[in-house]
Amino acid sequence: MNITASVAIAVSAAFNVTPAQMPPLPAPMPQVQTVKEYVEQYFADEPILAAIASCESQYRQFDKNGDVLKNSAGSSAVGLFQIMSSIHSDFADDKLGLDINTLQGNAAYARYLYDKQGLKPWEASKACWSKSQAYKNMQALALNK
Repeated sequence: MNITASVAIAVSAAFNVTPAQMPPLPAPMPQVQTVKEYVEQYFADEPILAAIASCESQYRQFDKNGDVLKNSAGSSAVGLFQIMSSIHSDFADDKLGLDINTLQGNAAYARYLYDKQGLKPWEASKACWSKSQAYKNMQALALNK
């Protein structure tokens, strides 16, 4: 017997209510998605971007205090893809309606940058993401064209 049925029987017994008279129980809460799962799903068509997110932030948008993740070297890089807010924040917000300080906005702007500039915005971390299977697959596809 599942837990929903058990609860229904217990409630009906305690309050002398038949199961047909009880309001429906809410659906179970969906499983929480990790940032890594979100990124891998969002970039399923471009897995190199998931590899970049791993290298740039270890799949983190926020730090341990809940603040947007910032580059510790003093640059203006923020979030999952370490997007330079001093360069991109105004354009992302004003022209595209994206807030790079949010997970969704940072990921969407990373896709925008990738579509416009390829891997160039993340050259600084190439030593890391170029070791990924996603990059190796990209290289193999490029050779076969």
